[in-house]
Amino acid sequence: MIYKVLYQKDKVVNPRRETTQTLYLEADNMVAARTMVEENTPYNIELIQELAGNSLTYEKEHADFKLTTFESKK
Repeated sequence: MIYKVLYQKDKVVNPRRETTQTLYLEADNMVAARTMVEENTPYNIELIQELAGNSLTYEKEHADFKLTTFESKK
């Protein structure tokens, strides 16, 4: 499944809508998506949203849609 992750780059500064950023990633479920972001970034996650059907189509057509991948830590 594809997930849209809204985040702040810094966990120390109070979140502001104007500084919210987005990344897209593929994961088995929402928990796995959160785990991947938390283990590979210092980001403050605001929201994780599953994208499917019309939502996924819209994001692909209207957003800077690019799947994020993380290097394996093995």
